[in-house]
Amino acid sequence: MNNLDAIYDFILKELRKLTIKENFYFKPIKPKLSDLELIAINISAEYLSIDSEYQLFRYLSNSKLKGMIERSVFNRRKRKLFLHLENIRKLMVAKFNEMETTFIVDSMPLEICKNARANRSKICKENEFSFPSKGYCASQSSYYYGYKLHAVCSVSGVFQSFDISTASIHDIHFLQDIKHQMNNCTLIGDRGYLSTQVQTDLFNYANIKLDTPMRNNQKNYQKQKYIFRKSRKRIETLFSQLCDQFKIRNNYAKSFNGFKTRVLSKITALTFIQFVNVFVFSRKMNRLKIELI
Repeated sequence: MNNLDAIYDFILKELRKLTIKENFYFKPIKPKLSDLELIAINISAEYLSIDSEYQLFRYLSNSKLKGMIERSVFNRRKRKLFLHLENIRKLMVAKFNEMETTFIVDSMPLEICKNARANRSKICKENEFSFPSKGYCASQSSYYYGYKLHAVCSVSGVFQSFDISTASIHDIHFLQDIKHQMNNCTLIGDRGYLSTQVQTDLFNYANIKLDTPMRNNQKNYQKQKYIFRKSRKRIETLFSQLCDQFKIRNNYAKSFNGFKTRVLSKITALTFIQFVNVFVFSRKMNRLKIELI
């Protein structure tokens, strides 16, 4: 971790090219670290696969950032910056997906604790609307307790939008939000999104053509186009990278605000690496396990 300072400096420099603001909300006393510098630390930690704040502050104690911020203050300010971090992610996404017309939708489970602990767990239960629940993951043929990450990405592999729901919510309900966020495009999904009613609603409301595989016993069965079946693997690869490199399934958050900020941080870090790969280094976008400096 001797290069933590250099990585932080590089990330901060690139973030300053995206936004001229250093601070995003009013503070009575000017802090030693600006909001943008705090976001740079956050992305640096995710890039280096530093998975807990305790571990992060052990490394910061041996860097030039030693004593610049306390751990509890860092955690509190990071949660307050959720919307601003999302805006920065959207600025990067806009440079990728401006001309995209084909997207992929899918979901993945986010377990917060084992099923045996579900009844006595107090994680993310500060508000009733955000209570986790039990759900079923078809790809793993198992039940789990927690949440579900719904996401839309471009065919090239950039997350356009995402949302978090409780595990018991069916995937198809996410499409009700999508029709307010996107239009005039083709959306590729798996059989979990198969619904004639939803397909018609998306097309009439936002001119979104939903393409899903048909069931074998359906009338007038037609196999999904090969290019669509191949493209669907892109979002599955992104989910695998979030799990492997960014450890999105490891949860140390106790509140839902902390949990959703943690998820956003990992997706933003992934998008940032893609961004500098293309617009700074002119190399392949999805080579995520690569040196930034």
